[in-house]
Amino acid sequence: MSASHPLRVLFVTPEIAPWMKSGGLGDVSAALPAALRAAGVDVRVLVPAFRPMLAEFNDAQCVATFGAPGGALAPARLLAASTAQGVPLLMIDCPEYYLRRGDAYQDQNGEDWPDNDLRFGLLGKVAALIAAARSLEWQPQIVHCNDWPAALAPVYLKFSAERGAHSILTVHNLAFQGLFPAASLAGLGLPDAAMADQGVEFYGKLSFLKGGLACADRITTVSPTYAREIQGEEMGCGLDGLLRSRAGTLSGILNGIDTELWNPATDACIAHLYDHHHVERKEENRRALRRALALPQQDEVPVVGVVSRLTWQKGIDFVADIAQQIVQLPAQLVVLGTGEHKLMARLTALARAYPGHIAFADEFNERLAHQIEAGADIFLMPSRFEPCGLNQMYSLRYGTPPVVRATGGLADTVVDCSADTLAAGTANGFVYTEPTAPELLAALGRAVSAWRDRKRWRELQHNGMRQDFGWQASARRYCELYREVMAQKQTA
Repeated sequence: MSASHPLRVLFVTPEIAPWMKSGGLGDVSAALPAALRAAGVDVRVLVPAFRPMLAEFNDAQCVATFGAPGGALAPARLLAASTAQGVPLLMIDCPEYYLRRGDAYQDQNGEDWPDNDLRFGLLGKVAALIAAARSLEWQPQIVHCNDWPAALAPVYLKFSAERGAHSILTVHNLAFQGLFPAASLAGLGLPDAAMADQGVEFYGKLSFLKGGLACADRITTVSPTYAREIQGEEMGCGLDGLLRSRAGTLSGILNGIDTELWNPATDACIAHLYDHHHVERKEENRRALRRALALPQQDEVPVVGVVSRLTWQKGIDFVADIAQQIVQLPAQLVVLGTGEHKLMARLTALARAYPGHIAFADEFNERLAHQIEAGADIFLMPSRFEPCGLNQMYSLRYGTPPVVRATGGLADTVVDCSADTLAAGTANGFVYTEPTAPELLAALGRAVSAWRDRKRWRELQHNGMRQDFGWQASARRYCELYREVMAQKQTA
């Protein structure tokens, strides 16, 4: 990769913030390509043209058409635009698939779209067509796909007469695999040979993700620990055998965060700006958070924050299990998020049972999420598994030491507070091992005890706030991976 000949990468994703976002992938798809461009990569983002994107980029230019992409896939146009950060976008304009009410994957009732196989099959197919140079003057050398909705691109490339590019598949969450009936194969325009062990076949069904894992030249996950975990039966989701067989092509690259958006020194969402030189100003944000959520001002009691999807994976049931004990520590509990109805009902009941001690906001509220990061003293992430996680990095940046389970990216970013790690200057939070409510409560109890020792607590805050979780380091590692792939291509 040189300045005169930058490496050409097509970054394929089903979502991109702020226009379409269901989770961390949307944030990654906005931030990582921008960091790659800053590192000298000629990267372009391929994404479905959802309604919010068409509204934002209403002057996008049509650069290609796909009248018969293959199988039962609908015709589409390719629109070119550019983000405010200068990242080129290639948007697949297919109103039949993407101009719908709901999110990227589900309707307004939370039900999966019944034709998701075709909707995201088209995403992979167009990526392969671009790589085969049948559509644009610009041709990628590497197709970098993200999660199951983009995972058919390596399959199309493998079973195409014109391969065109090497492929990388990044797994953001192995639990979501894109499973469909075997009969979907013909509609996707894939040959019968693709319905095989080294293709999309998975226990008699068709799996987008399994196909991508079998066919991609390289596989990455979003943290080094998660890359190891998914090769074991417990977290391998039935794909651990395949992943172990491909261990030589599998690596973990930790996600970054948007350090401009998440910066307590400039954050327009919070009441009082601060940095690690003036962390005492954080206390004013605690008072503002309490006012916003109608919690009493009790300076001798810490605020424990949770911002999360309310799901089994995230361990929110553990938080509900120990809510009464949290109140008795004593501490105040603030939870923001939506998700499973049973968990939402439990948290609603707890907030009613403990007014002034527990506050629950059942909504998606980005502004309040920033206010909780700034105003809480301690942040909880009791995930059963966590491929990377972003909120623990937001918390560290905001001087809000997190309590986390040692899994995935949480294990890679949070160092447990002990006498040794404090002396070494590496302690930045509290880590526990077993995914149980008692283990979570014990770790939180250690955190509350440490909070009462203000000198020790300031050390923890400063250690976290001084760390660099920006995208530059991750982008450099991806650049190295791209070079490795190209070198293998040249010697193959």
